[in-house]
Amino acid sequence: MHYSRQILGPVVTEKSERLKAADRHVYTLWVDKSATKVDVKSALEHFYDIDVASVRVMRTLSKRRSFGAAQTMVKRAAMKKVMVTLKPKSKPLDLVSFKHA
Repeated sequence: MHYSRQILGPVVTEKSERLKAADRHVYTLWVDKSATKVDVKSALEHFYDIDVASVRVMRTLSKRRSFGAAQTMVKRAAMKKVMVTLKPKSKPLDLVSFKHA
């Protein structure tokens, strides 16, 4: 898969904003299900000119609701998110400043 399709967008929660605002340089992003740590790191370094120290991957399970014996409804799809830690000398991640290849 091409690097431009790996990163889907930021995770906007109180915890992710707190990690980003503190002096930790940790950003939380939604990524494609087939993305690996190496792919995400390469895409961020290629398109945003930042220095990535580490990438942690988490998979969120789908949220389902059952209706009786055999019927289920998916309320939230399964997704994959990553927590990216930048090096101390790196500039901050600005998702608006996408650099074209």
